[in-house]
Amino acid sequence: MDTPPVPIPAYEIGGQRWDRTMPDFPEAIAKAHAHAHHLRPRCLCRPGASGIEMYVARLSDGCVIKRMPNTGWQHATDCPSYEPPADFSGLGPLVGSAIVENPVTGVTALRLDFPMTKLPGRHVQPAAGSASSSVASQGQKLGLRALLHYLWDQAELTQWKPSFAGRRYWATVRRHLLQAAENKTTHGQPLLASLYIPEVFSVEQRDAIQTRRQRLWARAAPRLGQPQPLLLMLAEVKEIAPTRYGHRAVIKHLPDLAFALDDALYRRLGRSFERELTLWGAEPNLHLLMVATIRVDEAGTPCIAEMSVMLTTSQWLPVDDSWDRQLVEALVRQGRSFVKGLRYNMQSDQTLVCASLLDCGAMPCPLFIDREHSGDARLPADQPVPTPDPSAPAWRWSPAFSDMPALPPRQFKALPSALPEPIGAE
Repeated sequence: MDTPPVPIPAYEIGGQRWDRTMPDFPEAIAKAHAHAHHLRPRCLCRPGASGIEMYVARLSDGCVIKRMPNTGWQHATDCPSYEPPADFSGLGPLVGSAIVENPVTGVTALRLDFPMTKLPGRHVQPAAGSASSSVASQGQKLGLRALLHYLWDQAELTQWKPSFAGRRYWATVRRHLLQAAENKTTHGQPLLASLYIPEVFSVEQRDAIQTRRQRLWARAAPRLGQPQPLLLMLAEVKEIAPTRYGHRAVIKHLPDLAFALDDALYRRLGRSFERELTLWGAEPNLHLLMVATIRVDEAGTPCIAEMSVMLTTSQWLPVDDSWDRQLVEALVRQGRSFVKGLRYNMQSDQTLVCASLLDCGAMPCPLFIDREHSGDARLPADQPVPTPDPSAPAWRWSPAFSDMPALPPRQFKALPSALPEPIGAE
């Protein structure tokens, strides 16, 4: 199978051309960040253009170049900085309201619609039977599911290229998620300070892993007369089972621990996520990811306050249902390059770009699934859908009425055989 060539990202910084293969590149972007006017690199992914403005952010292990807010769609589809337009997913309505990125400081402030503290004597749980933030949020804030989707997007775990095959494991997923959480704040506090993602379990490292976990959880210990901080946990579920009192969630890579669920939360979980739980139970190759707020009781036992779940394929690509899974697995099997769309706060009956193909030329090709749960009527073919080129026909599949149609053909772009000379070089 042919695979597209991999471009080398190139940038203009202070009148000179740089790419990531140059040994002085880290020093160059560090100097740009330290400059009195915060020099803005320009991405040179589109030939003949003056470059797309970016900015330099400082992370724990150095500086990185990041795309400016709401500019990812301006990059070439084979550029690492490319992302589909925000309107392709549920991200659009949240940018600038629930998600506020500051390119000067590099910090992104997140507004959440669920509590991160528990008041003394009060339970932390949404009203039973309602569309709580663990499922969807009607306001301009991030619910639990939307936060999970945002971190998955920021970690670039929604992206797929043929070269990724066989290279995604939990250690990789965890590392990318932790990097995505850097420079993010909630309620004015660093997100990383309250985020727990289990490490890959190792018998030899058992004590060290447990010590690091307990150090983080000590921040959520109850204090007399004070609001109790809650932790945010992102993990893969191994099992949800009844106990002598309530239920428990068993987490992958945590063989020595289980998380308590009270009966009310367990019943809400079954009502809100029946489709996901049923598919997960029937398909052993699917991962069930959980995002939850947890508290530690007086006995040191972790308890889940509120939670949401998300299904992914064996490649950690998110899917909504069996049709979504069929499309994603066909894309992977055929060696396509694409970005998976996510719902964030969108309801299940709202039109969503399921995936954007990035190997169809200069523009992304959006793929839609017309979900017809009732079987009574077909979704009108002329229903407006978000697309970068309204004149171009969108790929659509109506599983209730037809087999999956052939995917749009790949169109590889020719890359220059040699990199151009640095701008301003003698």
